[in-house]
Amino acid sequence: MQITEQTIAYVSALAKLSLSEEEKERAKKDLGDILGYMETMNELDTEGIEPMSHAFPIKNVFREDIVKNEDDRESLLANAPQQKDGCFVVPKTVE
Repeated sequence: MQITEQTIAYVSALAKLSLSEEEKERAKKDLGDILGYMETMNELDTEGIEPMSHAFPIKNVFREDIVKNEDDRESLLANAPQQKDGCFVVPKTVE
């Protein structure tokens, strides 16, 4: 695929960029290099290679969620700036 002036104008309009003539030429060269690299990648023999999402085997390392229903109101309210009748007091936001 050949990168043309129209392609650069279209891509810069999509990205809402205002490019100078020098920047357009540099973008044209860079996009051409990227496409050339992709053509090189397409030449590789990938027969028998399974698609993967990561280069390394990654697994979820988070702990299991364990539900604890603790009723410790005093420790929950210990850092509250204001409290009343065992509840948080917050500023009024709706009239």
